[in-house]
Amino acid sequence: MASRRDWWVILGMTVTALSAAVSSFSGLRSLAAATGWPEVLTPLFPLTVDAYAMTATRVWLSGSTGSVRARRFARWNAGLAIGLSLVGNAVWHLIAAHVLTVTWVTIVLVGAVPPAVLGLLSHLAVLRGEADEDEGTSAGTELYEHQDEADADADKDELLEAARAAADAHRAEHGKPITRDQLRKRLHVSSDRASQILRTLRNSRYESDNP
Repeated sequence: MASRRDWWVILGMTVTALSAAVSSFSGLRSLAAATGWPEVLTPLFPLTVDAYAMTATRVWLSGSTGSVRARRFARWNAGLAIGLSLVGNAVWHLIAAHVLTVTWVTIVLVGAVPPAVLGLLSHLAVLRGEADEDEGTSAGTELYEHQDEADADADKDELLEAARAAADAHRAEHGKPITRDQLRKRLHVSSDRASQILRTLRNSRYESDNP
């Protein structure tokens, strides 16, 4: 049975969303005006930030986004857009309260927002369209991983054979088992690797002597 809608919750969320949207729009528009934007163009600044947040959130939460990279990048951008809105409004209120003054740094940063957002959303759009390619890449990566494992096993067997031959030659020449350091020098491996190989040799020799 589907749960009944709580209209009080819906009403509260709607009022809060409208209030936040209007106040954020007003603050960002005023910030654009304070940094020298023409009056007719000032609405473009808050619209850019809001569109950025909505687009990134949509790609992040949409079930049609098949690319893991696109979803991750969209999530990062959604958080960045929300932070950008918060910082922009905070800067405007500080300017309005005469706590901050408009400097060239503020002007440059505000003016850089639209082209930066365009670049980020363009990259996000490209990533979102690579869902099929990502799936193919995942399959290819899995195939390469299996191949790497097979190659690693082959190298391990070859190294073990070389170690066995070195151990037999050392026993025949000196009449005693080979040591870890001697095996390390013969095989040109690390001390830890030599210890592992020597342990494997001893275990295999014990198993062959005790069937």
